[in-house]
Amino acid sequence: MLRIAKTEAGMVRGIPAADPRITAFKGIPFAAPPVGKLRWRPPQPPIPWEGVRDCIEFGPIAMQVTPGSVDNIYRKEWHVDPDVPMSEDCLQLNVWTPAKTGDERLPVMVWIFGGGLQEGYPSEMEFDGERFARRGVVFVSVNYRLNVFGFLAHPELTAENPDGPCANWGLLDQKAGIDWVRRNIANFGGDPDNITIFGQSAGGGSVHTHLASPMAEGAFQKAIIHSGGGMHVTSPGMLGNAKTLAEAEEIGKKFFDFLGVRSVAEAREIDAVTLFRKHQEFKNFWGFVIDGRYITASYTEMYLKGKMHKVPVIIGNTADEFIMRPEENTLESLREMAGRVFGDDAEGFIEACMKEAGGDESRLRDVVKLNIFEIGSHMFCQNAVEKGHKDVYYYSFEPTIPGDDAGAFHSVDLWFAFETLAKCWRPFTGKHYDLARKMCTYWTNFAKTGNPNGVDADGTPLPEWRPYNNQDKTGLILGDEIKMQEKGPGPLLSWLIDYNFKKLEHLR
Repeated sequence: MLRIAKTEAGMVRGIPAADPRITAFKGIPFAAPPVGKLRWRPPQPPIPWEGVRDCIEFGPIAMQVTPGSVDNIYRKEWHVDPDVPMSEDCLQLNVWTPAKTGDERLPVMVWIFGGGLQEGYPSEMEFDGERFARRGVVFVSVNYRLNVFGFLAHPELTAENPDGPCANWGLLDQKAGIDWVRRNIANFGGDPDNITIFGQSAGGGSVHTHLASPMAEGAFQKAIIHSGGGMHVTSPGMLGNAKTLAEAEEIGKKFFDFLGVRSVAEAREIDAVTLFRKHQEFKNFWGFVIDGRYITASYTEMYLKGKMHKVPVIIGNTADEFIMRPEENTLESLREMAGRVFGDDAEGFIEACMKEAGGDESRLRDVVKLNIFEIGSHMFCQNAVEKGHKDVYYYSFEPTIPGDDAGAFHSVDLWFAFETLAKCWRPFTGKHYDLARKMCTYWTNFAKTGNPNGVDADGTPLPEWRPYNNQDKTGLILGDEIKMQEKGPGPLLSWLIDYNFKKLEHLR
């Protein structure tokens, strides 16, 4: 098995995974530590080392809230270790490879984790790349800077980079990781010309951004977006938080005033722990910045103008994430919500709801279900097909999830895509393991050829997954049963899609 590999900075040694046919390389530096004078700068080349570097443990996670310290569902799922090492020096990646030698040319999958650009890390226990590697791909997970470390903008930083990206440091870290893969992955048995990037939530939003960035042209050949939204009037960038450079610079100036510093140089001298604590006190959401360089416009605008890298895409959502419903099961409650959300278009929304309920007011609360990620995913698919993309695959993840009443909540699909259900506290049964096995197989098939279809582990064909088209507008249901949707969006979802396209018409 391939246990030692060459990188541009030096030799690295990995360790056998649970399956000894797989080698895991953990904590490989792909860039120089972004500390001191390199804080808030584009990632720089890794510092070379002598001899063989043992890469047998994950690197530190990026600066963030201590995992397990916030009482939410994610603390219950996987943010369970408050003692995980944390550091500003966090630009490492991890590789799982089934290759026996560096002469193989296996497909490559590069994972971008989510967490709202404020938290998260590639060493979360659900992100074990072994199951992907078992299916004949080289799996890579990339760490990146978060929150104020990853997305601060300031006039001085803009002046420092007159000809290049001047914000979005965390996004540039992701791109540097992808570029590292292109330059080095052949030594791990991977094919640098067959790279699939994929991510979930903010990681999915990051994939959207790379798909729309002119600076990412040719960097990858396929993309998968889990619950990353899509095109939507309330989220033209990342969850509505994509700011112009001027807006982000003003926030940066206010933050420096809050810190009591007069320059970037002074801010770079503040230790990472203190800086993070002050960021928490400042209470700003640090997200994507339309800097005119890496991000030239919101990805929604870029998509509407047909400015998207024409690569095969899988995109989808879970059934029960961030659902908006009326407070009460009455027409009056629905009208109140409609007026608040849709303004002058409220009556059109009410009419669509009544159609969805078959005219039965008592069913309104059951059928009125606004899933922004579902709306955005359908809009992405419809627009992509309209712009000539043929290999776009939509899915809806909606199995019965045991253990509580959270349903198919935001992020639960990660256990399934990575086929790591055995690490979860939930009492999953055979049908869940079957779904996970098939989902992981769809994903790896797609990474290999751009088509998710193929055979299951027992040699039987997987349920057919047809590309999205604007006639039937259907996708694959990943549920207790896997099957194509029988019909496309119903009256309510159709109205919401049309409404959002209308509101975005000025961006075309």
